[in-house]
Amino acid sequence: MNIRLDDKRAAVTGGNSGIGEAIALCLAEAGARVAINYVTHPEAADALVRRIREKGGTAMAIRADVSDPEAIAAMFERIDAAWGGIDILVNNAGIDGTRAFGWEADIAAWRKVIEVNLLGAFYCARQALQRMVPQKGGVILSTSSVHEEIAWSGYSAYTASKAAVGMLTKTLAQEAAPHGVRVLAVAPGAVRTPINRSVWSDPENMRDLLEKIPLERIGEPEEIARMVVVLASDIASYVTGRTIFVDGGMTDYPDFAHGG
Repeated sequence: MNIRLDDKRAAVTGGNSGIGEAIALCLAEAGARVAINYVTHPEAADALVRRIREKGGTAMAIRADVSDPEAIAAMFERIDAAWGGIDILVNNAGIDGTRAFGWEADIAAWRKVIEVNLLGAFYCARQALQRMVPQKGGVILSTSSVHEEIAWSGYSAYTASKAAVGMLTKTLAQEAAPHGVRVLAVAPGAVRTPINRSVWSDPENMRDLLEKIPLERIGEPEEIARMVVVLASDIASYVTGRTIFVDGGMTDYPDFAHGG
């Protein structure tokens, strides 16, 4: 089955590295025009735009801090000016924050994770819905995490933000469904990206990680990106209001395969 998104107008936040970069590339390969949002490393965003254009695609890079609602409004205005609106939004920008137990956490650092992961997703979704609802169509996908369900000691802000993204997804999907707009989330498990290199590049850490994954391997960014393309396409036209876990079975709690 050949999945096409020809001429769809897409935006990917945090799109210049890791999973976001893979999503931007896959969307472009399927025919979508892609706005690549970034907040740091403009050279990476520009390089990604060039890669897409060299393959015959259409892309542009837009700097905006997703935790700043005014910057996000300006980003969507730029997309409007270039392409006349938006059909696909991928809320991918996110941070995990500094590890600290709840009673030791720095309040400002804890709040920043919520501002980026949750408020940033809402600010972008709000702008997208203001355009998608009147046009009676569109898809919003947020990058959640297995930690929407699995606790992670030392990262209470991250887990809280991802659990909240899951419920935000369900609520916005309920609100937008009568207008032909679908809202979903994709929850990766362990994926080989630069942000977790310290884990997959260390044999001992890797052995510990693989014990948590029934498929006994970590995922690749392209595996998340391909699922995003499927969900953004009409193949998934009857799917909304759900988090789709792409985690090699991590949320299946593999330790219980050996007894309770």
